[in-house]
Amino acid sequence: MDDCVMMDKVSVPDGIGGFVYGWQDGAPFRAAIVKDSTTEARIAEQQGIAEMFTVTFPKTLPIAYHDVFKRVKDGSIFRATSSVVDSQTPQAASFQFGQVSAERWKLA
Repeated sequence: MDDCVMMDKVSVPDGIGGFVYGWQDGAPFRAAIVKDSTTEARIAEQQGIAEMFTVTFPKTLPIAYHDVFKRVKDGSIFRATSSVVDSQTPQAASFQFGQVSAERWKLA
């Protein structure tokens, strides 16, 4: 598992009486991030669609659809394209984890 941090969208003064949006590091967590190598994902990537990944993490993390996070070791940014509610272990399982699909993303 890799060290990751949630990315929090914040508003900051623009210096002329308004504001702009920016990003700052949020809560740390650990996750396994694996590139989706299915045929469909490879075809989509060749057509210019974002690289897709599967992200596995402790079930207690509330990662939701369109949450943005950063992998610390290389600074890669990802955005969740599914919700953990859709893919998590049942309560009876001895190893509790959740998964989301994610795309490589650029902070805007």
